[in-house]
Amino acid sequence: MIFNSLGSNYDFGYVVKSLFGFGFLDGRKNLKNVLQSRFKGDVELFYKGRQAIEAALRISRLRKGEYVAINGFTCYVVYKAIINAGLKVEYLDIDPKGLNFSPEALERAIKRNSKIKAVIVQNTLGYPCDIGNISTICKKNGIVLIEDLAHSVSTIYKSGKEAGRYGDFVALSFSQDKIIDAVSGGALIIRNDKFKNRPNLISEKIPLIWYLKDRLYPKLTFIIRNSYGLGLGKVMHYFLKKIHLLSTPMEKKREAFHFLPNWHSSLARNYILDLDKDIEHRKKISAIYKEKINSSVLSGELLADLGRSTNIRFPIFVDRRESLIRYLKVNGVHIFDTWYDAPVAPKKFLKFTNYKNQCPVAEDVSSKIVNLPTHKNISLKEAVFIADKINQWLITK
Repeated sequence: MIFNSLGSNYDFGYVVKSLFGFGFLDGRKNLKNVLQSRFKGDVELFYKGRQAIEAALRISRLRKGEYVAINGFTCYVVYKAIINAGLKVEYLDIDPKGLNFSPEALERAIKRNSKIKAVIVQNTLGYPCDIGNISTICKKNGIVLIEDLAHSVSTIYKSGKEAGRYGDFVALSFSQDKIIDAVSGGALIIRNDKFKNRPNLISEKIPLIWYLKDRLYPKLTFIIRNSYGLGLGKVMHYFLKKIHLLSTPMEKKREAFHFLPNWHSSLARNYILDLDKDIEHRKKISAIYKEKINSSVLSGELLADLGRSTNIRFPIFVDRRESLIRYLKVNGVHIFDTWYDAPVAPKKFLKFTNYKNQCPVAEDVSSKIVNLPTHKNISLKEAVFIADKINQWLITK
């Protein structure tokens, strides 16, 4: 069985580390050192990536009611972090040729709304935005720039610089299925010296039950994936979700800022140190999809950026998406977890936002995009199999 998520980044070696690694007392310190060296700034660690975004906004000392411009094709947790900080959201529709907003869209928004005081870029699915021009616009208008690298640690911009070299702040997520996966966690790197005198935001340790659920998550999802075809994994998955024993990254409620434990910190550090190998594998899988899948469902503009992207997932664009997802499921490929199935996703959370059709391009893309897996548990042979099944569906649809 092939999955897009559900512990996608965990192999047997990771499971062993997660069960028997203890993160030692210097886990947080070691992770901070790695991040400081890589991104050249002060580091704060959080239990959730969304808390890093909220912290950046609070440290920026924006006034209540001011606006933060975001990609109009994003995750609910980005929206929620802004609301939690007492700010408002300005949605920027994505470029028809890509998955990120353009500098021109940002300039138009600033002319309409002078209260935009911060901008978050996310390099969707690892594909780079036009950070050079976006950064210039932010500096010209005195706007805080936050690089959200949940998808894109190691993405290379057109300037040749690695993601994380432009923002006043860099936010990272170490949550499940992200480019750095420690089950939970996040980090904020403060790169602009004027924000380095900051309040202490983190006040609480995580409850023991959260810690235990995170420790078990890699092992449980490993067992589920490897026994799904026998029926046991499917029953186990349903039961564990029913009793809320599987750790989950999505919450609607406001959470306090929590410390990131040493155990999570050590997993994140190890993942970062091995990241080049992971990115190289994702590029190989993406190259197979590019070569094998019928070009009618591919984006030429995105394909041109494959070499600079982390390729955390490979996007194709189809009508009747649900039909393709069902067809692949029958063939043992489970890719129902779509980034993103709404302008503010997941779709079931859209009703909790103030989104009102501001982004027609994002709406269209979110109705057609299908994410193909590129993670370490997908072999080159399996990528060819997935491509062949998609082409068969295209012929028969």
